[in-house]
Amino acid sequence: MEERPCSPAVITTQSSYSEDTFSSTTSFSYDRDFLQTPPGILLLAEIVLGLLVWTLIAGTEYFHYPALGWVMFVAVFYWVLTVFFLIIYITMAYTRIPQVPWTTVGLCFNVSAFILYLSAAIVDASSVTKENNHSSHHNYNSWAASSFFAFLVTICYAGNTYFSFISWRSRT
Repeated sequence: MEERPCSPAVITTQSSYSEDTFSSTTSFSYDRDFLQTPPGILLLAEIVLGLLVWTLIAGTEYFHYPALGWVMFVAVFYWVLTVFFLIIYITMAYTRIPQVPWTTVGLCFNVSAFILYLSAAIVDASSVTKENNHSSHHNYNSWAASSFFAFLVTICYAGNTYFSFISWRSRT
């Protein structure tokens, strides 16, 4: 495999399936600088903190408390979608699908994530009581930590909502 840089953000690789029968060129683009921008940093924080939220709850007996099921749904759902958006942004796939209004999609995603994560963080915090944890202090500590991280993720989504709104408003 031989690499030839076309520009600072685009790498073209040439590969051959078989030396005699098949040769192709594939263009693989990625944005090296995205993770250094405020939206990129917030996206990474959402992924890391969101992972903490749902793993802290998943390691407990949360299934006895329906409210924590809602928190798990929101945390896992938005964690998966945020990873998906990270891949879209890093690989610059949005440039290959111009029919999709990406600024509007990003704004809708971040607004919905902020609203639902705020509700999940409030539910998570209100579910943390010592009375619910007769059997284990582990549940109490994990749920308290997940509540803290849920509010941090909510703040990250609020920040990305702001940046998405600025991008959406300034689109051509």
